[in-house]
Amino acid sequence: MRALLWLSTVIALVVACASPVATSPSTPAHSAIRSTAPSSPSPSEKVRIPTAGPVLANQHVFVIVMENTSLASALQAPSISSLASKYTLATNYRAVSSPSLPNYLALTSGSTWGITDNGYHALPAGGLGAQLTSPYPYALKHNPFAYYGGSCPENVVALDELDADLVRNTPSFVWITPGLCHDGHDCALAEAGAWLDALVARIVASPAWRDNGALFVVWDEGDGRSSVVPLIVATSDLQGRKLDGAYDHYSLLAAIEDLFGLPRLGAAKDARPLTDLLPPRAR
Repeated sequence: MRALLWLSTVIALVVACASPVATSPSTPAHSAIRSTAPSSPSPSEKVRIPTAGPVLANQHVFVIVMENTSLASALQAPSISSLASKYTLATNYRAVSSPSLPNYLALTSGSTWGITDNGYHALPAGGLGAQLTSPYPYALKHNPFAYYGGSCPENVVALDELDADLVRNTPSFVWITPGLCHDGHDCALAEAGAWLDALVARIVASPAWRDNGALFVVWDEGDGRSSVVPLIVATSDLQGRKLDGAYDHYSLLAAIEDLFGLPRLGAAKDARPLTDLLPPRAR
């Protein structure tokens, strides 16, 4: 059943909308980032972006993107290891590039666009939207949706609204990009893992997740030693499983598009979708 024409997107972003600022392709999108974590991170924000296409009734998909951790390293954090044991873990899931930006673009468009850095690039298909400025700890390079628009999305809302969204009128698609501390980029994995564990608990307690929902927790790239990154899939039907099938970011994009009955973009067209990690009803 196709209940909706537009796919509402919630992106829990760490990006503040301000006047567009143009930068050259060689300029890092987050040059002000520090190697140490802030003592008190600013509140996160969310972005809702409508995407054209048919949406299956009662389908809710959540995506949380973490940072720079290989599978082996992630499983050393007790909170992440616990999530991986409780839900479904893909043990042979790989990032497709490095650094962050091309992986985020692959996850959301099926292509890295040949980009090998975190700078500002004008993409040929639809172009690159005006760059959004953002204060630390939030990084434009971790907000792929800003690269496809022409201005700051008007759907930006605070992350503290997530609980209300989970109670009622939950969007069909929820994308969550934590800040540079909570995604594990600048803070210890133990701290990021504890934050992630608490966030997952809030999502899986929601009616939207319990009723035909799927939650994907994925890392953008490895730690420099391995491109195998964790992918944890949480559904109410399948839990406590490990699968060693070969998947990558294009597989995740393909799975999300298949769940919503949308055409696959770019390399997702030929990717192996995550059907083994999802219950039969979601195929």
